[in-house]
Amino acid sequence: MRNEMMYRPIINEDILHYLRTEQKSLTGALGELEELAHENGVPVIPHETVVFLQFLLRQKRPKTVLEIGTAIGFSASLMAETLGEDAKITTIDRFPVMIEKAKKNFEKLDLTEQITLLEGDAADLLSSLEGPYDFIFMDSAKAKYITFLPECLRLLADDGILMVDDIFQAGTILQPIEEIPRKNRAIHRKLNEFLAEITKSPELSSTLLPLGDGVALISKNK
Repeated sequence: MRNEMMYRPIINEDILHYLRTEQKSLTGALGELEELAHENGVPVIPHETVVFLQFLLRQKRPKTVLEIGTAIGFSASLMAETLGEDAKITTIDRFPVMIEKAKKNFEKLDLTEQITLLEGDAADLLSSLEGPYDFIFMDSAKAKYITFLPECLRLLADDGILMVDDIFQAGTILQPIEEIPRKNRAIHRKLNEFLAEITKSPELSSTLLPLGDGVALISKNK
C-alpha cells in the first residue's frame, strides 16, 4: 500500500529530507507506529506534517476533534496524545481492513476511551453528526473533499479550524487536464473545484502550505 505522493516531493528534496529527519521525532509506541508505517509504505501523514499538526494543536487546544479518514489510526492517535485526555476525538473510516488495524492501534496506545471510531461512509455519517467541532482534519478520498466541505463547515465551530491534507497531487494540480492521466482526471477536477471554493469564497479564510503533498487550513469568516 505504498503512498506514491510521499515520494514525489513538491519542494526541494534537500529541504524535504531536512524536514523529515531533523525535526523532533515521536517517541514511544506512537513513534514506533510512525516508523513501521513508513517502512511498509502505509499512507500516513509525513513527519513534516506531524510536527506542524502538533504545533497547531498545542496553540489551538481544541476539546472536540473530528477526523475524516482514519486509515491505521496514526493521525487520530497523534492528535489524542498531543491534546491529552481532555480532548475527545471522533474519526470516520469505511474500509474494514483499516478499521481493524486502527482499533488494534488504539488499544495498543490505550486510547480507546479518548477516540471514537465511526464505521461507514463519511457521506452518510457526517449528516448524522451535530458538532460543533473545534478542529476537523480531513484526509480521505481527494475527489470527495468538495462534497464533504459543506458538512465540515456546518460542523465546524465558529472559531474552529478545518485542516485538509494532500491537496496538490504531487505538484500536478495546476497542470492542464490533458496532461493528467485519465485515471486521475476526476480527482484533478474535484480538487481544483475544492481549491477554488476555499480560496475564493467570501465566507472563508484559507492558507495553503507545501507540507507533504500540500495542506489547507480553513476557517469561517465571522
